[in-house]
Amino acid sequence: MKLDAGGLPVEWIEWQQAVSLYFTDKIAWEAGTEKIRLRGGRSRETGVRSELAIDSIIAVRDRSHRFARNLVPALTRRELFHRDGGLCLYCGTRLTFGHMQIEHVVPRSKGGPHCWQNVVSTCEACNRFKDDRTPEQAGMNLLALPYEPNLAEWLMLANRRILADQQAFLERLAPKRDRMSA
Repeated sequence: MKLDAGGLPVEWIEWQQAVSLYFTDKIAWEAGTEKIRLRGGRSRETGVRSELAIDSIIAVRDRSHRFARNLVPALTRRELFHRDGGLCLYCGTRLTFGHMQIEHVVPRSKGGPHCWQNVVSTCEACNRFKDDRTPEQAGMNLLALPYEPNLAEWLMLANRRILADQQAFLERLAPKRDRMSA
């Protein structure tokens, strides 16, 4: 995971990009507890095999301010699916990505915006039953409140293979939320 020099997350990077940052001396500091060990070829002169240990969390000395502090992550179907844990937020049915539908809590026809706080994952049956009504009008309750993820939450949603130290680092930056609806 790449951070800016101030410790704010920037993006997920591949190990090849991390190696390039190490060799161009752009690493400001490291924060991970896990090392990724890379082995190269053997030196023709010494016969010693090259090795590089890169950290799982690196801060860089460049202008990596891709994300501002208050940036709203793009609302995409994939991120919504991950935010809602692959569940229909009306009935609790476990959904596959292909069967998930995006449902506007306050319908767009009634002035509801297309934003994080007004969309939830839903199954086809609940989406059809709710139709063009609010949950109250349809007699339906949300299992959790929709919310706008911050950058740390978005990075957790965007990567399925997060190392334990990366997860712990991002969780410290994510707000504590009580998503249960009243």
